[in-house]
Amino acid sequence: MNQTSTTQFHLSLSLTSGRRAVGTLAAGLALFVGTIRAQADTVIDPKLKQSASFLLTQQKPGGEFGPPFPIAMTSLSIMALAACGHQPADPTPEGQAMRKGLDFILKPENQRKDGYFGSVDNSRMYGHGITTLMLAEMAGMGADDKQDALIREKLKLGVQLILRAQSVRKDAMSTGGWHYEPDAASADLSVTCWQTMAMRAAQNAGVDVPKEAVDNVVGYMKRMSQKLPGPTGPEALGGFGYSSPGTATSTTSEGLLAMQVCGQYEAAETIAAGNHLLKSDINKAEHYFYTLYYYAQGMYQRGGKYAETSKRLVPELLLPKQKPDGSFEGQDEGGGKVYTTTMSVLALAVKNHFLPIYQR
Repeated sequence: MNQTSTTQFHLSLSLTSGRRAVGTLAAGLALFVGTIRAQADTVIDPKLKQSASFLLTQQKPGGEFGPPFPIAMTSLSIMALAACGHQPADPTPEGQAMRKGLDFILKPENQRKDGYFGSVDNSRMYGHGITTLMLAEMAGMGADDKQDALIREKLKLGVQLILRAQSVRKDAMSTGGWHYEPDAASADLSVTCWQTMAMRAAQNAGVDVPKEAVDNVVGYMKRMSQKLPGPTGPEALGGFGYSSPGTATSTTSEGLLAMQVCGQYEAAETIAAGNHLLKSDINKAEHYFYTLYYYAQGMYQRGGKYAETSKRLVPELLLPKQKPDGSFEGQDEGGGKVYTTTMSVLALAVKNHFLPIYQR
């Protein structure tokens, strides 16, 4: 498949001892989230609450959100609600919606035996990365022990699929990355970023992710990087391309976050990408909501003037696009209101720090 397919979608982690160790980590995380959630009524912006309420109206009786791509859209919706401080165990409409959404995702027919989530709804490796990321973020947060056990079981299968897909023999430029299908012999930066975040979140949740897999991602990302003429050193400018070196705002935003998720906070490529985005007109970016999602998360990770610029700019650009019902409309409308709204919420909710993957 090609860039057109990407545009269409954009528009459109012995078993007993392992679970005990992971359960301890999850319990600590749940305690942390529960503590800060006590202040949720004052922390959460009313605009985000409005969007959360809108998302509830988009859930189908079976628990799924959408269209299109119900597995991917349901996963994004669960993360968006979590970013607003909700949990599947909450006795609230939001908590019930998350619980039902998870039950839908966890149905046997929605994940192939090899661990792949992307074939049933045709969201492919995009949807697989998004769904695996969501399960990693929800590990330890299920509505009950049964749901938690299923989350971990399917998370591990999802991560194994990601690792197998990365190991498929690819050309020198694509090695370490992922493309639209698990057996693809090529790669692109956009699909790669979702798998990277899923692996890091799974690792945070206690799932084994080999260091080699992360190192290979970093190698791929660096091959996609490109310097811009001008200053050198800490003032250098640069970016990342889609399937070859480049500096487009959308892929540079993706690359900035992915490099930092891999721990490359002070790599030359990371610094140059942050500098470039400081000078970029984000309002003119391709794949608008998608770019702002990555821009908000990546610039927050960068900290300092980068985080401050994003904190000011993202609400200025997104909130005028919010409709009275809480949804967001604009470019990328082909992905549907669930897509534009979830991506907007995840961009605007950076400051809440509820999702572990987006914490610095």
